[in-house]
Amino acid sequence: MAVKNAEEYIAVHSKWENELRQLHELIMTTDLKSEIKWGAPVYTLEGKNVVGLGAFKNHFGIWFFNGALLKENTAMLVNAQEGKTKALRQIRFEKKEEIKNSVLLPYIKEAIQNQREGKEIKPVPKKKLVMPQELTAAFKSDNDLEKSFKKLTPGKQREYADYISQAKREATKLSRISKITPMIKNGVGLHDKYKNC
Repeated sequence: MAVKNAEEYIAVHSKWENELRQLHELIMTTDLKSEIKWGAPVYTLEGKNVVGLGAFKNHFGIWFFNGALLKENTAMLVNAQEGKTKALRQIRFEKKEEIKNSVLLPYIKEAIQNQREGKEIKPVPKKKLVMPQELTAAFKSDNDLEKSFKKLTPGKQREYADYISQAKREATKLSRISKITPMIKNGVGLHDKYKNC
C-alpha cells in the first residue's frame, strides 16, 4: 500500500507507532517540511532531503542524507553499508530504547544548518561502461537482445557487462551470456532479486 503522508506511514508501522510519532513530532518543530519519498517520510529544506524516518522488522531509525558531514553530533551515527554508503548515516533504535529529544535535536539542527550552507557530498561519477566483445558479438546475432540491453539503466548495463568480463574462460563468458539473455529481454537487472530483501 502506498502511503500518502507521514501519519499513514506511522499507522502502517504500528509496532513502532509511538516511537515514530515522537520522532516525526520532534522533526516538525524545525523548519523541515514533511514529504513521502521512496515510500517513507522524508523531511526537506527548500526541496533538498535532510532527514528521513525508516521502520523495519527489528529496528527503526532516523536517516541523515548528508550525515557524514555532521561534525559536532556523531556519537550515535552509524553507516548502514560500510564501504558503500558515502553520505547517508542513521541513528537506529530498538524496542524499549528511549528516544531523548534533547539528544536528537542537535543532530537534526546541525543537519539543517549544513543544508542551509549548501554542504553536501556529491555522488561519485559512475564508472564507464566497458562492453565485452562476447556481448557485442551476441548483439550481432540477436537484434532483440541489443534493443533490450539499450533500454536498461546505465547501472544495469554495467552490471551485465562486468559480470561477463569477470569470467576468465571464454566458455564461461558464453555460458553467462546465455544465462542472462532472458533477464535482459525482460528488462531485469542482474541483482534485482536481491535489492528488495
